[in-house]
Amino acid sequence: MSAQLSASATAARAHQEMFAYWASLRRGANLPARVDVHPASMKRLLPTVSLIDVIGGAPRDYRLRLAGTGLYGVYGREITGRLIGDVYNAAAVDYWRKELDKVVDERRPGVGVHSLAWRGAPHMSILWLRLPLASNGKDVDMILGYDAVVGAAAESGSGIRAA
Repeated sequence: MSAQLSASATAARAHQEMFAYWASLRRGANLPARVDVHPASMKRLLPTVSLIDVIGGAPRDYRLRLAGTGLYGVYGREITGRLIGDVYNAAAVDYWRKELDKVVDERRPGVGVHSLAWRGAPHMSILWLRLPLASNGKDVDMILGYDAVVGAAAESGSGIRAA
C-alpha cells in the first residue's frame, strides 16, 4: 500500500473514532453540548481538534475558540481566538463559511477534503470533520472539528502528520 493510501486510511479511522465519540454523546434526538465533550476521552486525536464558536448575525461568522497544537504546523501560526477571515484567504473563507453554515443549518456533521494550496502547499490537504454542538440540544452554537493532514509533506517528517 502506498504511503498516501496508508495516510488516508489512518485519517479515515481517526474520523470514524471522532464521529463515534460525538455520536455517543447524543441524547436521543438532541445534539451534544460542549460540556459533554471531555478531552481525556479523545486524547489521541487532540493535536488536530478544534472548537469553533458560531457567531450569529448576517452573515454568520466563526471564531476558532481552540485549535490543537498539531494545527500550528498546518497554518504556520497560532489560530486560537481568530475569526475565519483572519486565518484564510477570501476563497478559503467562502469555502469554510459555506461548509460551516451547512453544519449549523442542517444540524448534521460535515466532512470533506480541503487543499492547502491557499497556504502554498498544493501537495497537501486536510481531511476534515465538523460535528455540531448545541448547548440547548437543538441550536448549534459550537462546532467540534477534527483535521487529518495528508499529502507528500505529511509523510516526509515535516512535523505535520496524519493523526
